[in-house]
Amino acid sequence: MEQQGGPRDAAHGYRPAAAPMPSAQRVPEQARGEHTHSEPPAPRAVQRHSVRGQILDALRAALVSGELAPGEVYSGPALGARFGVSATPVREAMLQLALEGAVEVVPNRGFRVTVRSATELAELAEVRALIEVPVMLRLARTVPAARWCELRPLAEATTAAAATGNRAAYAESDRAFHRAVLSLSGNHQLVTVADDLHRRSQWPLLTGDPLARRADLLADASEHLALLDALAAQDLTVVQSLVREHFAGADR
Repeated sequence: MEQQGGPRDAAHGYRPAAAPMPSAQRVPEQARGEHTHSEPPAPRAVQRHSVRGQILDALRAALVSGELAPGEVYSGPALGARFGVSATPVREAMLQLALEGAVEVVPNRGFRVTVRSATELAELAEVRALIEVPVMLRLARTVPAARWCELRPLAEATTAAAATGNRAAYAESDRAFHRAVLSLSGNHQLVTVADDLHRRSQWPLLTGDPLARRADLLADASEHLALLDALAAQDLTVVQSLVREHFAGADR
């Protein structure tokens, strides 16, 4: 019969159980590789990531609106002071924007906002059409009309954003609509790639007459509702024409 006590010692029989490790010497559960649900994530990491994400969003909006002008050089410390943060999250956000082609690094100075040529914008429109037109045509054949009706609020939201003349707000609502349409394909990689191309086509935008820009946004937004109508009607000819024209006009 088993006797109470610690585990058997080969030479001396049973030995006393080891005393509990003092709390100060205990290894944290995370360090032991144990999975816990009660421990919150490290606040510093979350806060840093949150600040960097907020700065990235703010810089993207400034690029789309033209607040950060094409061809101009901006330093991390100056932008940090502008947003009330240190230069570090600004530099991190700018490096992400450099990967996306929105800015380029200028050694010892900062970051220059990229100037897009008409040729580059036309190339982006062509690539987007090559990817999205076949998908749109397939969706027109297979997706029930009721599903397209469900997307009308997103299309109407782009019209509301366009009416304000705020390019940054319109850019967000525009991409949200296109993501929703393409998500019906069930291909997450497609949605990610298309959204990246879409974002690249939105900045940096040249300055111009605010009233003319507002009219361009409204014209662009109206095509969303027309596209939904064509998709619901399974009118493949109109779908193809609208998508190509929509992309070609994205650089207005």
